[in-house]
Amino acid sequence: MEKKFKRTLVTTALPYANGPVHIGHLAGVYVPADIYTRYLRLKGEDVIMIGGSDEHGVPITIKAKAEGVTPQDIVDRYHNIIKKSFEEFGISFDIYSRTTSAIHTQMASDFFRKLYDKGEFIEKTSMQYYDEDANQFLADRYITGTCPHCGNEHAYGDQCEACGTSLSATDLINPRSAITGNKPVLRETKHWYLPLDKWEPFLRHWILDEHKEWKPNVYGQCKSWLDMGLQPRAVSRDLDWGVPVPVEGTEGKVLYVWFDAPIGYISNTKELLPDKWELYWKDPETKMVHFIGKDNIVFHCIVFPAMLKAEGSYILPDNVPANEFLNLEGDKISTSRNWAVWLHEYLEDFPGKQDVLRYVLTANAPETKDNDFTWKDFQARNNNELVAILGNFVNRALVLTHKYFEGKVPQAGEFTDYDRETMKEFADVKASVENYLDHYRFRDALKEAMNLARIGNKYLADTEPWKLAKTDMPRVATILNLALQITANLAIAFEPFLPFSAEKLRGMLHMGPCDWNMLGRTDILPVGAELGKPELLFEKIDDSVIEAQVNKLLETKKANELKNHKAAPVRENVPFDDFMKLDIRVGKVLDCQKVPKADKLLQFRIDDGLGGRTIVSGIAKHYKPEDLIGKNVCFVANLEPRKLKGIESQGMILSAEDADGRLIVITPAADEIAPGSEVK
Repeated sequence: MEKKFKRTLVTTALPYANGPVHIGHLAGVYVPADIYTRYLRLKGEDVIMIGGSDEHGVPITIKAKAEGVTPQDIVDRYHNIIKKSFEEFGISFDIYSRTTSAIHTQMASDFFRKLYDKGEFIEKTSMQYYDEDANQFLADRYITGTCPHCGNEHAYGDQCEACGTSLSATDLINPRSAITGNKPVLRETKHWYLPLDKWEPFLRHWILDEHKEWKPNVYGQCKSWLDMGLQPRAVSRDLDWGVPVPVEGTEGKVLYVWFDAPIGYISNTKELLPDKWELYWKDPETKMVHFIGKDNIVFHCIVFPAMLKAEGSYILPDNVPANEFLNLEGDKISTSRNWAVWLHEYLEDFPGKQDVLRYVLTANAPETKDNDFTWKDFQARNNNELVAILGNFVNRALVLTHKYFEGKVPQAGEFTDYDRETMKEFADVKASVENYLDHYRFRDALKEAMNLARIGNKYLADTEPWKLAKTDMPRVATILNLALQITANLAIAFEPFLPFSAEKLRGMLHMGPCDWNMLGRTDILPVGAELGKPELLFEKIDDSVIEAQVNKLLETKKANELKNHKAAPVRENVPFDDFMKLDIRVGKVLDCQKVPKADKLLQFRIDDGLGGRTIVSGIAKHYKPEDLIGKNVCFVANLEPRKLKGIESQGMILSAEDADGRLIVITPAADEIAPGSEVK
């Protein structure tokens, strides 16, 4: 028997404020959290959704240093971008705050101090790298060196990105400070650790025995960690950006970001509800649900509960419905490689289409395994589902009512057996959608909501009111009354998923306030109620729009390849005298044409200052002949002639091969240069 709670606290993973939000974040955390919260609000339940930016930690200091600005400048920039894009996308936070707020600094500091005073931490002294010129201890990401596993000379102190191996800074060969480039020295430093091993028996029972209903991916990851045995985890580090450790004599030490960030949920709740925040965090009648991605499972199921348990007065999460990862066009989403669909850019490129992305990300949600977002699937789901099923039914029902009944809800007559079957079918949708939402199965819930539109389409197609209008208007009135009631049901069923479209539909139906309990009813719209003018809920997305987005990604991929391009190794040395034998000259292209029956070959007529010559070159896949006529090119003049497709080639045109395999003809920088000029 599931416990009934008085209220629900929904938290969403705090996005890291060193970049904007992308579709992976949305699919993993924010869209499902928003659906769940909107659903509970629609049911009239007491629910709050808490969010905010995570603004401390090393990556932010690294980005600030690289840009020559302060960490505060970085977090201000991205916090504002993230907050604005969430608002425009309809993620309905009750508060979206940040971990650089004064209230958070105080709360995180007090939380640490309470655990410190209770003796819940272990103090440990260890040797860590120190940069004597920069006069500071180095975080792992501030140390680079040679990976002992693969020999990559640019491995970080926590991981080698070439071979993926996790490292300790002391594992690196020839370590260097990323700040000064100098070799760091090992120095003694003291830190505080949360002894997770102390809480292991409690966590094992609480998760493995008491929460078998958690999603298999969450339960499995927790079991794996617990079976390996938990170790003490540092809660402080040497850094000048973060919440200062509230203990005397700890200058230059801050709370580790993993410790300070989840306290942001509490501080943001306190900022929202200064007088009653404890009701949501300390009353066992509150249900707490953490929405996160799979990379945060351990922190929210093991580490944060251990912190709360050590403090002693807080409730623990009832569920942590973490999603897996969303890939993009078959490749892992990556902020550093700019391989992502950024929310703020989507909102600019697709104005008014928030619900299309919400729909696609929910329909394709990575609930149990990693899933893939493709622009072709985005287009297909919009055109074949939102337009052809949901939008089509709503439009037909409203247009037919305006055509036959002056836009007023007609009186239903006697229902046929088929009508009653249809009513039963859509009455059952409420229980199905509800059951799926209560168990965090948002993809299945969306399918059920869309089934309601399918039922409506089938009902109109089977009853054909446009044909009956010639002979039986009372029957048409009954059919359209029922079709309109289904439409009103759609406005309620889709409110958690597609809030912008649901609001537009309610406007067209002139519906007053509605709640979840009305779902499944056949008397939502009263007889005689006047309807608004029918408008299209969704519009088709053309191929050209999708091609533009695919091309944007292809350009990103190309830029990444160029950035990571490594030149081919230099060939064996040749004697200087051999090189001097080459006669490289400048010639002007007088004529250029494709060689028949040869895909790769172009035939050039070159003005070489000596009466002209013919050269055949294999660059036809890279240039149109007409683009080269009139250009100056560099060519080898004293190469032994050879026949290609029956044409004698008297030299070689010089080209450079780009990182992506493209051949680029070498041309002199000066346009005015005499044909036959030697290249020295």
